[in-house]
Amino acid sequence: MNLPRHLELRAPLPGLVWGAYPERREAPRTRWPWQRAPYRKRLAAVRAAVVMWRALDEAAFAARLRLEQGRLGRDGLTGERVVEALAAAVDAARRSLGVDAYDTQIHAALVMLDNRLAEMATGEGKTLAAALAAAVGALAGMPVHVLTSNDYLVERDATQLAPFFGSLGLRVDYVTGPMDEARRRIAYAASVSYVTARELVFDYLRDGQRRGFARSDLQRRAATLSGTEAGRPLLRGLCMAVVDEADSLLIDEAMMPLILSRQVQDSAARAFFWQAWSLAGELESGRDFHPDAVAMRVQLTGAGRARLLERALPLGGRWRSARLRDEVVGMALAARHLYRRDVHYLVRDGKIEIVDEITGRAAPGRVWSRGLHGLVELKEGCRPSPGAETLAQITFQRFFPRYHRLGGMSGTLREARAELREVYGLDVVCISPRMPSSRKSAPGRLYGAGNALWDAVTRRVAELSGQGRPVLVGTASVAESEALSARLTAAGVWHAVLNARFDAEEAAIVARAGEPGQVTVATNMAGRGTDIPLAAGVAAAGGLHVMCCQFNASRRIDRQLEGRCARQGDPGSVETWISIATPRVAEVSLLGALAKRAKQDEDGRVVLGPRLLRWVLAGYQWGQAQRERRARRSLLAADREWDKGLSFCGPGE
Repeated sequence: MNLPRHLELRAPLPGLVWGAYPERREAPRTRWPWQRAPYRKRLAAVRAAVVMWRALDEAAFAARLRLEQGRLGRDGLTGERVVEALAAAVDAARRSLGVDAYDTQIHAALVMLDNRLAEMATGEGKTLAAALAAAVGALAGMPVHVLTSNDYLVERDATQLAPFFGSLGLRVDYVTGPMDEARRRIAYAASVSYVTARELVFDYLRDGQRRGFARSDLQRRAATLSGTEAGRPLLRGLCMAVVDEADSLLIDEAMMPLILSRQVQDSAARAFFWQAWSLAGELESGRDFHPDAVAMRVQLTGAGRARLLERALPLGGRWRSARLRDEVVGMALAARHLYRRDVHYLVRDGKIEIVDEITGRAAPGRVWSRGLHGLVELKEGCRPSPGAETLAQITFQRFFPRYHRLGGMSGTLREARAELREVYGLDVVCISPRMPSSRKSAPGRLYGAGNALWDAVTRRVAELSGQGRPVLVGTASVAESEALSARLTAAGVWHAVLNARFDAEEAAIVARAGEPGQVTVATNMAGRGTDIPLAAGVAAAGGLHVMCCQFNASRRIDRQLEGRCARQGDPGSVETWISIATPRVAEVSLLGALAKRAKQDEDGRVVLGPRLLRWVLAGYQWGQAQRERRARRSLLAADREWDKGLSFCGPGE
C-alpha cells in the first residue's frame, strides 16, 4: 500500500528503522541559487501568525499547540502547516528563553525545512535558527538529528535549549563520545538529538553490524520483543537532519573514510612494519627517493628500488613482492620525512593524535590506515597500538543523502553551491545579514621568510593591543602558533593560544577574545560555534582585528576566519599577512617567481602590488578547489560502482 509521504515517516517501516532505502531525490530547483522572493510571503505569514500565538495564555497556547501538532502529523510539512508550527516555535522561544527570533533566523529555518542550505553570516544566530527548524520537524513526528562540530557544542546547545523544546512538549537530548550504548539509545529516542557527525555515523555503522547478526526482518522483530538490547538499533532511522557548518561536513570532510573496526593482535604485521622502518632508514633523499610534500608521499628512484631489493630480499616472506615492498617502505619514508609533529599530529599521553587539516582540532580515535599510524608511532617511540580489522566504512558524501529530509546552514556556502547541488541535491539560499557589515579589509602582505613575517606580526599585534583593540591571529599549524606565542611572550604581549593542545578550553578562550587589548593566537579551529562578544569600549576603538597568517586551499576557509570580526553590524577589520614559507604558498609557482624578481624592504616584506598578490592567490585557490572537487566526484563514482557490483538489483530496489 502506498502511504502519503508524511505517514511513511511515522510508520514503523523496516527501511526507516535500518536505513535500507534509496538515496534522497533532488529537491525542486529554484531559478536562482540565492532566490529570496518565495520566502518573503511565507516570512510575513509567520510573523502574522506569531502575533496570534502571543495573544494566547499558557493554557490556550498548549491547547492550540496540540491541535496544530495533530494537523501537522496529518498533512505533513506543507506550506500552511509549516507556517503555523514555525510561528508556535518562535513564540515558544520567547516564552521559554526570553529571545525574540529575528527575521533572518526565521528565514533560515524556512530554508532548512525546504530541504535546502542557508548561507547565514557568522554571528546571525544559527543556533536558534537550527532549533526552530528542528522543533517543526519534531512536531511532525520525525526523529530529528541536529549535527554540530564538537562535543562541547552538542552538550551546550542541547542543555541551553531544553526549556525551549520542553515548552513545545518535545524532549531534547545529546550524544557525546564517552557515552555507553544504553545512554546513547536513550538520547536517540528523544524528539531532537544533538550529536556530532562522527558519532552519528559510527552509531549508524554499528546498527548495520547488528543487522548482520539478525538477517531477516522477523529475526529483528523477535530480538526486539525478547527485550534484549543486542538486537535493537540505536537510531530510529535517518528521517531528518539539520547540519550546522554544512560546508565543513559536506565538502571539506566529504572524502574522509569513517571506518568501524575492531582491534586484533597481529605480531607478524608489527614485525613487518618494523623491518620497513629500518629499511627506510638506510635510504638517502635525492639519491634513493624524492619526497613530495604537497601529495605527502615519496617516490623511489631506480637506484632506491635496487638498493631496497638488495636489502629486503634476504628477509623473504612478504618482501618478495615488489609492489608491496615499494608501497610500505614509501610509507615509512613519508612518516620519517614528511609527517611532522605539531603540524600533522600531536604526541599526547604517549599516543599519536592526528590533527585535522581543516579544523585544526585534534581527532582522538582517528588513525591513519594501511600501517602509516604504526610507522609514526615507531618514529615517536610510542607504544604500538593494536592492529585493526575493518568491519564497515562509509564517507559523509555517501551517508548524508540517505536522510529523508536534509537541511543545514553555514556562513560559507556560495563557493560550493554547484557541488552541493550535484552531490546532495541541495540548493543554497543566501540570507542577507540583519545589519549591514562594517568590516574593513586592509591590503595583503607577502614576506620573503618566515622569521620576517612573525617579527612583523608581533610588532603589529603589539601596536593594535596597545590601542585597546582585541586581536585574533590565525596560523596554519600548532607549531606556527607556538612559534608566534614565543615571540609575543618575548615582546611582553600577554596572549592566549588556541590550538589542538588546548581544544578543551576552546569555548572559554574564544569567549574572552573580545576583551580590550586581548590577543588570541589560533589555528584553523578559530572557535567556530562560539560567539566573540565585544566588551565595553572595544567598538569605539575599532572592534576586533583579525590577522590571517595562513593560506588555505579554499577561499571558504579564509572567509570563516574573516567572519570572526564585524558581526551583527559591529566594527572590525581583517588583513592577510603570509610568507613564502607559509604552508601551501610554496606550491604557488607563479608567486615564487614574482617574489624572486621583486624587491624587499628593510622588514623583509616583498614589494608586490596588493591586487597582483590577491589575483595570484585567488587563482591558485580556484584551481585547487577544482582539483579537490574532481577527486570527490571520482571517489563518489567509485563508491557507487562498488555498491552496484555488490548488489543483485538496480538502484533503489
